[in-house]
Amino acid sequence: MVRSRGRHSIHNRLFWLFLCSTMVLLIAVSVLYYQKTTEIIHGKISDLAEKNISQTVGLFNLLLEGYDSLSKSVNSNAELLRLLAQRDKERDPVASGSMERAITNILGAVFYSRDDIVGIHVITNRGKMYNYERRFAGVAGLEYKGTDWYRKIKDAKGEMVWLGLSEGSLINSLQRDTVFVFGRVLYDLDNYKPIGIVLIETDPDPIMAALSNVTISPNSRVYIVDKDNRIVASTQTDGQKAPSFGGLPKPAADETVVDDESDQLIVSAKAAVAEWTVFGLTPKADMSAELARTRMYLIVVIAAVILLSTVLASLISRNITSPLKLLIREMKQVELGNFRGSVNVNSFDEINSLVASFNRMVQRMDELIERITLASISEKNAQLQALQSQVNPHFLYNTLDMIYWMLDERENDRLGRVILALSHMFRYSSDWEEASRTTLRQELEQMKHYLTIIESRLEGRVRTEMNVDEKWRDVALPKMTLQPIIENAVKSGLEPLGRPGLLRVYTAADEKAGELRVVVTDDGVGMDEAKLAELRGMLDRGAGGAPDKDLESVKQGERPHAAGSAAVRTRRGIGLPNVHRRIALMYGASYGLRIDSKRGEGTTVTIVVPLPANPAKGDDER
Repeated sequence: MVRSRGRHSIHNRLFWLFLCSTMVLLIAVSVLYYQKTTEIIHGKISDLAEKNISQTVGLFNLLLEGYDSLSKSVNSNAELLRLLAQRDKERDPVASGSMERAITNILGAVFYSRDDIVGIHVITNRGKMYNYERRFAGVAGLEYKGTDWYRKIKDAKGEMVWLGLSEGSLINSLQRDTVFVFGRVLYDLDNYKPIGIVLIETDPDPIMAALSNVTISPNSRVYIVDKDNRIVASTQTDGQKAPSFGGLPKPAADETVVDDESDQLIVSAKAAVAEWTVFGLTPKADMSAELARTRMYLIVVIAAVILLSTVLASLISRNITSPLKLLIREMKQVELGNFRGSVNVNSFDEINSLVASFNRMVQRMDELIERITLASISEKNAQLQALQSQVNPHFLYNTLDMIYWMLDERENDRLGRVILALSHMFRYSSDWEEASRTTLRQELEQMKHYLTIIESRLEGRVRTEMNVDEKWRDVALPKMTLQPIIENAVKSGLEPLGRPGLLRVYTAADEKAGELRVVVTDDGVGMDEAKLAELRGMLDRGAGGAPDKDLESVKQGERPHAAGSAAVRTRRGIGLPNVHRRIALMYGASYGLRIDSKRGEGTTVTIVVPLPANPAKGDDER
């Protein structure tokens, strides 16, 4: 059994080619998919962060506008301002107490107008303090005048001052809950002079809820920074270090900035009402959580595809190589000399075509070997017959050679040339050392001797022309190919003429058909259609092994029987069917003799052999 599992076998090469191609394609697609997914996720996170911070800034603007309106409602309350002004001048304790209750009631009305107010504190320029708080009311610290927040409100000259988040009330020391604080100066509406300040403390939950809207991961941090880079509010936990806001991008009004050049995604936007800047900082490591799931999904998919590709590669390679292994095994049988087997497979069209061609090739080889065997047997038999008949031609050759020297001594040149030519012909016909194979060159040389005899006998009635290209003269032919053709042309075509005749021998190459044609043509009496068809039938039967028939009998209208034909062959020599059969045995059934003729115009016999691949170089012989 032929082994095809080696490292260089088709099975292994197809397996690795398919698997590697699949792996390369899979890795390329996975890398592109991962890169595109990363880009999409980063883009979506950036868009989400930008959208969130824009919404948060919008919420801050609405919230601060509400707080600003709340402080303005206090500052524009004429009754409150009048009572504050009179209370500072009133000396009567009863009237002063009544005014204080009225002021407290007005502050209480403002306090209950919103749910998020923790406390409202009004401090007059004379130091009088009015408070309305959720709890611990009436407990106020007196050290406010030296504080930073008090000074900021006084210096703002009526503008809103956003003090931000505070760990406990700025007024009531008992209030320790975180509050959002803002305030402004109160003015007397009659003379536009400051009469004190209002300080409002609110629940920080709305602020913190708005800040949490900016966070997009558990480790995101959000900061509200004023124009002096002071932190107003943040989601920073204890132990975390605040960034340097001076180096962060500062957006303009109604602008959002996204910066992802560092190890954090930084988004920022500005709140127009308070001139605050909101910063959102998200570590990029948190953004990779989604990418980690994508990577895990890709790894699972790649592993599954690799497993599937391995199975498919094995099946495909085996499906392709199995019929090839059968073909190789049958080739081994052919190599051992067994031409009787055949391969039967049902695979791809190309492999089926290859197997069919192999089966046809083996069949043709078997037929060719059988034909060569038969030809070899026939050739051996012919050699034996030639050897048996060689005694008389040899004796004749010696006798003719002796006659030639005797005639030469008597100076009979013409008869001497004829005898010499005849002796050469006997020598050529009796030399079988190379069996029946010769060349066109040797055949032409032999024909010169024969034509010497013919021209001497007919005394000018036959003229010959030879036009054979030198490069075709080494083409192999069976021995005694031209002599029977020329002999028939002279005896059956030219001799019956009452005028001089022309015999031409020339070559023609048909490269398209791959054929070399040696043409022997005469302008003799020719044949009619019936006799030409009968002669062609003889050639076909001769190529298939039928007995030879002589051309002259056909041209003369005779129909010889087998015994008569044998007598003619004995008398006339080698017949045309015999020449045709020997050429077919040498080159194949598609080669041999082709005959054309017309009554009164002449006959053309064409010897067809394969066109040589490397013809000899030379000049034409005229």
